[in-house]
Amino acid sequence: MIVLPAIDLIDGVCVRLTRGDYAASVKVADDPQETAARFKEAGAQWLHAVDLDGAAAGSPRNRDVIVRLAETSGLNLEVGGGIRDEATIEDYLSRGAKRVILGSVALKNPDFVARVVREYGDAIAVGIDSMDGKVRAEGWLEGSEVEFLDLARRMSDIGVAVIICTDIARDGVLGGPNLEQLEAVNAAVSANVVASGGIRDVGDIEALTSLNLYGAVCGKSLYAGTLDLAEAISVARR
Repeated sequence: MIVLPAIDLIDGVCVRLTRGDYAASVKVADDPQETAARFKEAGAQWLHAVDLDGAAAGSPRNRDVIVRLAETSGLNLEVGGGIRDEATIEDYLSRGAKRVILGSVALKNPDFVARVVREYGDAIAVGIDSMDGKVRAEGWLEGSEVEFLDLARRMSDIGVAVIICTDIARDGVLGGPNLEQLEAVNAAVSANVVASGGIRDVGDIEALTSLNLYGAVCGKSLYAGTLDLAEAISVARR
């Protein structure tokens, strides 16, 4: 299993949210480049970057910061937040991103996802964010009646290679990931599943590894010091 340290961006600085609440955002680092360098020094190979401003606005707002990370960090970058059209996909991939994450557009326009998967293949991931089993969109601000598992199956059926699963209720509270939900989606789809939300410590990494997931996104635990990145990477490789 790969461990993907996370950088979430508002106004160009690294922040963390609690259960998706933008009003409760807390700055955790000033310089995304220095943060990425620390992750690389700890042994990370991937970086998960999210443009939170872009997710809420529907188009990129921290694009230049993210492009610099892609070009200079030395890490494989996956990026999400406000990616709604092919021009943005092409822009990020042409500037060094390895994978782009589609979120709201997967819920609202699955035909678009199918088309760009045919064009860009494994460079397209889908992030499915849910609350009480229902998919949320637009930076978690908009609800829906679509079942999380139904959307995951549909995305896998159209050829999406990576699905990033976030239980919003677990995100940013260090209470442990939703293992039941993750196990269910991993059994239901052929896509590679990435866990996101709730990871607190190395015990959670061990639990996720036992589910045979593809990856785990770690954010607040790294900034709060409850998880050592180098140890997490070592455990995930076993």
